[in-house]
Amino acid sequence: MGATSEFLARVPRRTDGKRNWPAELKARIVAETLIEGETVNAVAKRYELIPSTVSDWRRMARQGKLVLPNLDGMDFVPVEIEAPAPLAQPLPAASASTIDVIRGDITVRLDAATPAARVAEIARAMTT
Repeated sequence: MGATSEFLARVPRRTDGKRNWPAELKARIVAETLIEGETVNAVAKRYELIPSTVSDWRRMARQGKLVLPNLDGMDFVPVEIEAPAPLAQPLPAASASTIDVIRGDITVRLDAATPAARVAEIARAMTT
């Protein structure tokens, strides 16, 4: 911790006594939170910061306001993009005198005069 305290002593302070963290240092601290096994709390403690400050800086990085350096040990998860699912065929237009009960790719078209109890019965049957 001695090296960290010595390092922190070199971070400039504002007139109100608070540290004036340079953007490059904020970015490095945020990047350390992305190393596998690191946590925001652990990194914040190492730099004598409160975790919410580091979380705020992480949000700034997500918004593109901080450019993160590449650190050894930082892993990225590979991304696999699936082909989009084919679009379902459009259903024929229902007239105003019909009710469509749809479940997945099954459509049951009923006359609008069908009693509500029967419609509910059919809908229940389609969910089992």
